Formats: sequence, structure tokens, C-alpha cells
Amino acid sequence: MEHCIIICNSTQHMLNADKILKENSIKTELIPAPAEYGSVCSTAIKIDAYNVDVAEKLLKINSVSVKGIYPYKIRKLDGLLEIINKGLNRDIKAVLEKVEKGIELTEDDIVLLLSADGDENLSSIYKAADEMRKAVVGDVVDIRAAIEFSNICRKNCLYCGLRRDNLTVDRYRMDVNEIVETAKELKQMGIKTVILQSGEDPWYTEDKIIEIIRKIKKETNMRITLSIGERTEEEYQHFREAGANNFLLKIETTNREIFKNIHPDDDFDYRVKCSQWLRGNGYINGNGNIIGLPGQTARDIARDILFFKEMGIHMVGIGPFVPAAGTPLETYPHGSVDMTLKTVAVTRLVLKNVFIPATTALATVDKEAQVKALMAGANTIMLISTPSKYRSRYRIYSNKNMVDLKTAYMAIVKAGRKLPPYINKEYIKEIV
Repeated sequence: MEHCIIICNSTQHMLNADKILKENSIKTELIPAPAEYGSVCSTAIKIDAYNVDVAEKLLKINSVSVKGIYPYKIRKLDGLLEIINKGLNRDIKAVLEKVEKGIELTEDDIVLLLSADGDENLSSIYKAADEMRKAVVGDVVDIRAAIEFSNICRKNCLYCGLRRDNLTVDRYRMDVNEIVETAKELKQMGIKTVILQSGEDPWYTEDKIIEIIRKIKKETNMRITLSIGERTEEEYQHFREAGANNFLLKIETTNREIFKNIHPDDDFDYRVKCSQWLRGNGYINGNGNIIGLPGQTARDIARDILFFKEMGIHMVGIGPFVPAAGTPLETYPHGSVDMTLKTVAVTRLVLKNVFIPATTALATVDKEAQVKALMAGANTIMLISTPSKYRSRYRIYSNKNMVDLKTAYMAIVKAGRKLPPYINKEYIKEIV
């Protein structure tokens, strides 16, 4: 069946359009906007092509501002099989042929790729993902920066060093002015998006978070990503209205049993509902998973990837499990770098037009892994920009690699990729 996509002139018009179409029994799917029609950091509405005329009339009657309605193009990678290893496994070759032709991968296809081993097979999968990355988001690596403003958390997740019962953590909270001043420093560096990250700290009420958002917007006009955990639908709406652009809330695993085991005071369905609320409020929606959790299988990871696709996720954070001191899993081995890289690559092949970070967790387990991730489909690096007096105390896992601009620069150069043009050249001169 053929499809079309609707690109609106603002997030609010997009949300109105989606609501109007649904109310008139037109099936819609919110997806990251294809690069040729807009930024990955925007959302398109995908509909069946036979509904276009009706949809166009409905949106016009309701004064929805539409940039355009375009055919939904199947993303192919012409010539892919000619540039990958000739000696790869026959079954893997058949799956990559589907990628070449733009055929959607099934759960079994994804499991097959995630289960691959051997240098020829892995290098072919990474090469295919790198070609897809180049086709959909280009060679520039996006650089964002995180301010970890509180390490206090009301939750007791088994894997996280910030868990409520970890008495070895030296807790802290940054005040509003500290957070805003740090954001202003990032603005001088040229950073366009600041990530405000914390444990689930109830001291930061709705009003406090709104105050932080508004002050950063007023002082810097930066894009703001929130990563502050589960809140109510109304709070998500009010944060969005105050100026927050993006939200990162990771599912960690879609296996309900594993989710329950590692999140003793969380509810899987509520976590999914939160992600749906974020999507419904027009956030650029971030999600992700942890590779190497106890009991996790390749099929679990495949289902994670398909969940991200179904939810229309714009950014997928994929990192290996890294044990944290003072937690029930502190002696559990870290997740496999190879499986993490395979997940990065396959996520790129399945979701295509999304942001995928080369995560800090990868850099913690293997100093060269960020470079490897950038060569296997990743296109984003997050800097740790928490003030130095707090930085070592945000221990979500042990021996965390404090990725800074120099680390990011070196990884980008080694991967043969391009720095974003918005980074202040004076800062680059200092590290070269």
C-alpha cells in the first residue's frame, strides 16, 4: 500500500492535524520527518495515499497550516551488496538484500542480524548501517551537552548507581542559577541543545522545572531536552508549553519480566503511557535500551527496536549495561560491546531517519567504542558538562567516561566524520 506524509508548519499545527484526522477515522502514524522534507527533529504524519484528498480538505477547513503533502518514499540503498564483504553468511546476505531494496525487516530478520558473529558478517552489517546513516542524516555528527543537575532519586532501580537505597552516593542538587549559568557557558561553546538530566527528584517541582526552562530559553534560546523521568501528563504538557523541545525517557527493555525485575517500583504500562503522552504533546521523543541486562536475549532487543519504530521515536540511546557500585547488580558483568554495536547498526537499518548517539556508556566500557559506533550508524555525541564539583558524584554507573569536547572531537576525526558547523572555532583551536 502506498503512503503519503504531511509536513506542518509548526508542532502545534501537526498535533492539531493528527487529532483532526483521527477524529475523522483516518489512520495516522507520527514519524520522524524524512531529511528531504525537514529536520529529523520534527515530526511528520504518515497516512494511506488514498486518504490524501479527504485529509487535505479537512486540514484546510480547520485552518491547519501545512507545509506540504508528499509521497512517502521507501528508503533503498542501491548497490549495497556490491560494497559489502562477499564472504558473508547467506542468510545475512538475504536480509541485507532486503535493506538494499527498501523492504521492511521482520522480527526474525532483526534477530538474525543481532545474532551474527564473525568479522565478515559484522563488518558487512556495520557497513550497511553506515551507508544508511550517510544517506539519511549525512556526515555531520551532532554534539549535545548534558547538565546533570541532581543525583537524588526516589526510585530504586537495581542497575542504577543513583538508586534511592545506595547510601554510598554523595548527593547534590544544583540551584536554578547554577543550571542557567552552566547553560550559558554551553551557549558560548556553540552548543545548540542542552540536556537537563537528573534522578527522579521530587524537590524539583513542576514550577521549579518550568522556571529553569524559561530562564534558559530567555538567556540562551537553546533547544532544551529534559531527562527527568516519569511525570504526569499535565506536567509534560506544561513543560512543553514553557519551552522544552525534547524529552528522553528510556524504556530500557520491552521484556515485561526483565523490566519488573530491574524496576521494583516502576510499572511498564505507565512507562509506555508516559512515552505516548510525550509524543502527544509534540516533544521530539527520545527512548532507548540497555544491552546486557540479566536474562536478555537477541529477540528481546529486536522487540525493543520494533517498539521504537512503532512509537515513532526520534532519538534512540543504546548503551551496554555497566555495573554500578552499591547496587544489587554491582558484580554483574558489563554488556557486550559487540552486541551494543550490532544494536546500533540494526536500529539504524530499521528506523533509518533517527538520531542515534555514540553513548557515554560505550565509551566507559571501551575507549574506542564511540568511534566504532560512529562507523556503525551512530550520528550524535553527548558531552558531560556538569560543573566539575558535581561531575564525579553523578554515578549512574562506575568509572564513567567524562566525555568532553576534546573526546568528541577525537572520535569524530578518527571516524572520518564532520564536526557540526555551530561549534565555536575558538574552542576547537584550544584542543587541537
